[in-house]
Amino acid sequence: MDDMRLGLLLNAISPSIGGVLVRGEKGTAKTTTVRALSALLPQVVTVPGCRFSCDPAAPDATCPDGPHAGGEGDARPARMVELPVGASEDRLVGALDIERALGEGVKAFEPGLLAAAHRGVLYVDEVNLLGDHLVDSLLDAAATGSSSVEREGVSVRHASRFLLVGTMNPEEGELRPQLLDRFGLTVEVAASRETEERVEVVRRRLAYDEDPAAFAAKWAAEEDALRERIAAARALLPDVRLGDGALRRIAAVCAGFEVDGMRADIVTARTATALAAWAGRTDVTTADVRQAALLSLPHRRRRNPFDAPGLDEDKLDEILNSFEDEEPEPEPDPEPEGPDDDGPDGGGQQPPQDGPATDGAPDVPQQRQEPSETGADSETGSREAPDAPEGAPATGEAPEAPAVAASAPFRTRRLDVPGLGEGADGRRSRARTAHGRTTGSRRPRGTLSRLHLAATVQAAAPHQRARGRSGPGLVVRRDDLREAVREGREGNLVLFVVDASGSMAARKRMSAVKGAVLSLLLDAYQRRDKIGMITFRGAGAEVALPPTSSVDAGAARLEKLPTGGRTPLAAGLLRAHEVLRVERLRDPSRRPLVVVVTDGRATGGLEPLARAARAARLLAGEGTASVVVDCEQGPVRLGLAAGLGRELRGPVVTLDELRADSISALVHTVRTTHTRRAA
Repeated sequence: MDDMRLGLLLNAISPSIGGVLVRGEKGTAKTTTVRALSALLPQVVTVPGCRFSCDPAAPDATCPDGPHAGGEGDARPARMVELPVGASEDRLVGALDIERALGEGVKAFEPGLLAAAHRGVLYVDEVNLLGDHLVDSLLDAAATGSSSVEREGVSVRHASRFLLVGTMNPEEGELRPQLLDRFGLTVEVAASRETEERVEVVRRRLAYDEDPAAFAAKWAAEEDALRERIAAARALLPDVRLGDGALRRIAAVCAGFEVDGMRADIVTARTATALAAWAGRTDVTTADVRQAALLSLPHRRRRNPFDAPGLDEDKLDEILNSFEDEEPEPEPDPEPEGPDDDGPDGGGQQPPQDGPATDGAPDVPQQRQEPSETGADSETGSREAPDAPEGAPATGEAPEAPAVAASAPFRTRRLDVPGLGEGADGRRSRARTAHGRTTGSRRPRGTLSRLHLAATVQAAAPHQRARGRSGPGLVVRRDDLREAVREGREGNLVLFVVDASGSMAARKRMSAVKGAVLSLLLDAYQRRDKIGMITFRGAGAEVALPPTSSVDAGAARLEKLPTGGRTPLAAGLLRAHEVLRVERLRDPSRRPLVVVVTDGRATGGLEPLARAARAARLLAGEGTASVVVDCEQGPVRLGLAAGLGRELRGPVVTLDELRADSISALVHTVRTTHTRRAA
């Protein structure tokens, strides 16, 4: 945990670094470590009675509790405010009492978590699962240092500057690039594989459970020493000199790794300065620049969600070594000894690396030899796989072929679910959401937050004489209030049902199929969908990836997908039906979209096509939206995928039509639009 502790301590020394994102597997004490940070932060002096933690030395001119006259303040510990993943927007930014604002003309404002976190720490556990509406508000506050609430012309603004700390498990999905870039540093954590270290963790945990007060007293002296060292580093920070040589090294490293924008350069410079202050030095060394780059650049190297975070240390050393001919820098002072060998001051270790980041989809070993075409399968008779070679099991199936690499991903057409949903905010299908264009009004359900002003006035206007209105103001009662009904887009559960049988491997089709699925995965990431993947081949179907928000996990499973064997299409559709049944219980508001990637063939048992048709009708009968991606190629085509699409009551698109920029996709879109208008 050295890198995690170091990242948190550097932000405690220099909050301008911009926070830290902690990535790691479950059960590695990420949350416990972050919560321990608040006890080490210096106290905050605030204006007495101010709900927004204004500094008496420099009060906020826009504070809703102001104006403040200054003077002496009250000292209190720095706050650690936790933002729940399921919080509402009003809970985050605060809420206005609309009824009082209209009826009494007063700004009755209830502060939110952004106000509570001002001059403290805002902690988001599972930050990658945070809703888009909360992410947008966080981005605004992080960029401007203030939070604003606007409701039908009534506006409240207050300062909101905080240290943003997030923890996440990468298996659950990645962060939006905009929010990822707002974290100054990122660290990777993993549980120790050393037996003695694990024993010590368990021993300390059991000691704490037995007597928390005694455990805290045992470590109080070391905590005090660490707190004093942080205070000393903060006091030394203004005197640290960031020379031109260090600045050139920082700029060369950021340019060499082709990071976007200039935020990386600024964060790296601030981190290197904090590292020097933490070591008790007033000059920034090359070692400081190197360590700062390892903390501030890995998450800024990602170009798409399939790239692994990390930094090529050999390339980093090569860039830094190119400056060796310049004037030598002072030797770094020895690191001050901490409270104990494994205490919280142990930083300086290099983050664990997953290897250099890659541009584009991950590479996989190329297939050495494609299986031969197994021919056209049918209900009554099909050309099965050729005889197995001598010594191979006599199963009558095509031999399993090694995984092939996916072709380059491309931008796909938007596949959506018909109708109007009410699921989580996203970018795929039409839905009633908290954000979007206003399409109507209704009586409030609970606390009013989205006032429809015209509808409210229209409801109140006929009753003004009966209510004794005498002045210019409008007499508004609770029954008159109307909230806006808005339409936006939702995220869906996109369930891929992928044919991995021998017929798909023929004529090297699987590379193109994997490229198409990879493109759809990238599209699902951009549209905020959950994804799942079912593959069918051989004797049955399996859930290759349970529904999750992690599209990179889906790409990893797709990369290793082998092909070969029979085509149990019915088994794949039935497994999809079972997965969707469970997911409807878990998340009933999220509508599913089943994407079947196949050539439509079915083999195995009696009447395989008839059984597949019955399974398709089962899905269609429950109202499940489906799309068939027809992978059949070659001069002779059976058109079986079109028949499957009719049974599923969904559209059928070819691999070429799936491309958003293809001519055939344009013709298909125009033709579909013309047909709908004619109907």
